[in-house]
Amino acid sequence: MSPPPCTVEHWSSSELEPAARLAYWREVAHNWVDARPLAPGDDLDASWTLMRSERCLFGTKRSTAYEMRTGSQHVPPNEDMVILSLLEAGEMQLNAAAGEHHHARAGMLGLYAPQRMGHYRWSTNARQTYVALPRREAWACLGRDPGNVLISPQHSPLAPMLSSQMAHLARLARQPDALDAGEYAALLEATRALALLTLRTLGRQGSPGNADDVRENLHAGRHAAALRFMQQHAHRHDLDGAAIARGAHCSRTRLYEAFAAQHETVMGALREIRLQRARSLIEQSPRLNVGALAWRCGFADPSGFSKLFRTRFGLSPTEWRVHARRGLVG
Repeated sequence: MSPPPCTVEHWSSSELEPAARLAYWREVAHNWVDARPLAPGDDLDASWTLMRSERCLFGTKRSTAYEMRTGSQHVPPNEDMVILSLLEAGEMQLNAAAGEHHHARAGMLGLYAPQRMGHYRWSTNARQTYVALPRREAWACLGRDPGNVLISPQHSPLAPMLSSQMAHLARLARQPDALDAGEYAALLEATRALALLTLRTLGRQGSPGNADDVRENLHAGRHAAALRFMQQHAHRHDLDGAAIARGAHCSRTRLYEAFAAQHETVMGALREIRLQRARSLIEQSPRLNVGALAWRCGFADPSGFSKLFRTRFGLSPTEWRVHARRGLVG
């Protein structure tokens, strides 16, 4: 039998004015989720390709950093889908329900349910390639309601094959007129069949979760909790490892392990949060003097703050203010 016909659509943010890009991105690429507003001064730079048939969707997208939230309130009743996602480049952090938060890196395959509450953070130049399947079909293959999990070869022996198929189809989809409509449709149907078979083997293995996965999930959860606490309390001059550990509800040892797993240090992450806040305040409050700025951002020593700021951004706080007024920095 011939595969159902499919359509191929391409979109790039360069075709629109910066002010209109996020709204259009929400409409065409993220109509199942809540794409969060960008940071002040940031413009969306994104490209997206979609292949659509009556049985599934296949997409590949690249973008600058942004965040999105998922939940049942964002999913239209006629689009109750689950997503098999391959992260081809960049990183993605998911902070969702207990046991479902994780840090995906390039090459990782995951299963995601947009109906579940989740907060996703995509890094700059993250490239996601995905297959969207009807939730009822995924449930039938798995034997359970789909959740948010990373899928390794230990969980499904077909995971590497599906990842390779998705990456290859994504490359072809991004090339205008690489294949004719019938060939695209056949490849999309083959990818759908392989995705369903992968879910069936995953269902036979039971819920993913070996000791390494559990440890990584715990690390990711502690890391996310600590970052949230630091962002809320970055102005405090008494903020140290012990206070951050208490705020993240873990021991200092577990806190340091969680940041080491991300190739970071606790105080290095706190310093970056404070410096980024200082940069934003300089641009938003041009009359704030350096001493007051340093104090509001948790730096007790204005001179030390200025040195750290120059090292991080290449300009002193005063120089950054001048350049910001002239529109030379973003």
